[in-house]
Amino acid sequence: MSAQPRILFGESEIAARVEALAAEIAPLKPDIAVSILVGGFVFAADLIRALARQDVHLEAEFLWLRSYGNARAGAAVSLLAGPSENVRDKTILLIDGVLDVGRTILKAQELLMAAGAASIITAVAVDKGRPDAMTQADFAGFSGVDDFIIGYGMDDAGKNRGLPYIAKAG
Repeated sequence: MSAQPRILFGESEIAARVEALAAEIAPLKPDIAVSILVGGFVFAADLIRALARQDVHLEAEFLWLRSYGNARAGAAVSLLAGPSENVRDKTILLIDGVLDVGRTILKAQELLMAAGAASIITAVAVDKGRPDAMTQADFAGFSGVDDFIIGYGMDDAGKNRGLPYIAKAG
């Protein structure tokens, strides 16, 4: 029997942070939400609904980028599906699950700007706040996490993505 993961942020704590983030982001009036697949889809769904409760109704698009694959470390970011023409001249709310070193967010920003985005606002469920990070998010649900995390859309080699909380991987 495997050990239970150590929960870092529970369901109610996540829900409260998502609502607070939506209230902070809403005045910026983004035009379209672009979620990075696969790790950002759960957070993106919750944030888009929270923004709708703030009367900010966004179109949704997806970028499919892969930086880890089935391992915990990787330097290259692979593009599996890029932005559509729909991002041209729009303010983009770019959403991901976790910002570790920042390679994925930077690649996504590069792709969106090349596709003609007017501006980009970044939001992540967790910004690890690493001192060696290449960038940081404009908005983060949580920060300062050193652990490899799972749940709430984030996985460990394809496992534990569906957990309703964010936990330290075993």
